[in-house]
Amino acid sequence: MPEKKNVASSQETLLKVEHLCQYFKENKAVDDVSFEVKKGEVFGLVGESGCGKTTTGRSIIKLYNITSGNVYFKGERIAAGTGSYKWEIEKAKKAYTALKKSGVSGEKLKDAKKKRDEVIAEQKKQIRLAQEDQKRRRAVTDIQMIFQDPIASIDPRMTVRQIIAEGLVIRGEKDQKKIDEEVYRVLELVGLVREHAGRYPHEFSGGQRQRIGVARAVVMNPELIIADEPVSALDVSIQAQVINLLDDLRHKMGLTILFIAHDLSVVKYFSDRIGVMYYGKMVELADSDELFKHPLHPYTRSLLSAIPLPDPHYEKQRQRITYVPLKEHDYTVDKPSFREVAPGHFVHCNDAEFARYKEQMKGN
Repeated sequence: MPEKKNVASSQETLLKVEHLCQYFKENKAVDDVSFEVKKGEVFGLVGESGCGKTTTGRSIIKLYNITSGNVYFKGERIAAGTGSYKWEIEKAKKAYTALKKSGVSGEKLKDAKKKRDEVIAEQKKQIRLAQEDQKRRRAVTDIQMIFQDPIASIDPRMTVRQIIAEGLVIRGEKDQKKIDEEVYRVLELVGLVREHAGRYPHEFSGGQRQRIGVARAVVMNPELIIADEPVSALDVSIQAQVINLLDDLRHKMGLTILFIAHDLSVVKYFSDRIGVMYYGKMVELADSDELFKHPLHPYTRSLLSAIPLPDPHYEKQRQRITYVPLKEHDYTVDKPSFREVAPGHFVHCNDAEFARYKEQMKGN
């Protein structure tokens, strides 16, 4: 694994995810998730399978129309959901109807009706703006994605040259000589050779196919790469090679990377900051070193306790922590929210937990 170095060139925010919700009918795959990714950093997004991390990445790159919230890239809104605005309209309507049924009349009812109409008008305005953003369907070629499965994400009927060049062709590049030059350039950049351009995906190993996937992403010269569990389908011996490749490209090309994984040990040495997700929620976010030294949320502690080490003495004594939400939290009255417990260290907690976490941090 590469030695982790924070290469964030500035405090400039490249990507901002604001109250992102992605619902599939009753399933809240992503529920009110917010975070920022600074230019030049690697932001790790971790959690167990089904926690919503992949859905978050796919929503950012607009593979889904988001239910609610906003996604900003370089200060421009690239994705917007209308759900929250519709919910506010329904809330305003229900409040007015309840007041009317209670028997209130006269000026009080008139004022309530005026307030309801103002809320509806403002929310409808926001819905129109969001729909305009979605209709534009801007091709954000500055954001590219590397997918989890290097076999399923590559068309087996296309040559490597066609796979890598596809984005350039879609963007409008027609000069075949220039296309070939770009294909050869990125092949060598990812550790393959020019001769590979004429071959088909089935002629390569899993690690080589993932390098082709990386080449397909970097040929567009993006500013941000969303790497969706790019090593989880590979042999352990190959995982480090791909991580090292991404780290080299990060420095050579000045890339910003959103690195999605379920294994904290993979993310530890590669990410500058880490966000931990559980059942669609962001439960903790901190600097990589800080998260490992001072984990606060019980789910984060549970994840860390599952990391094995090549030390038989440690393994004999390692205590596995099981996270059971109903035992750990009482949110019946005191509701939780995402709060900054220490500078740059955020935790999903209620008032009582917030006070306890603040005390814990004082002793560190």
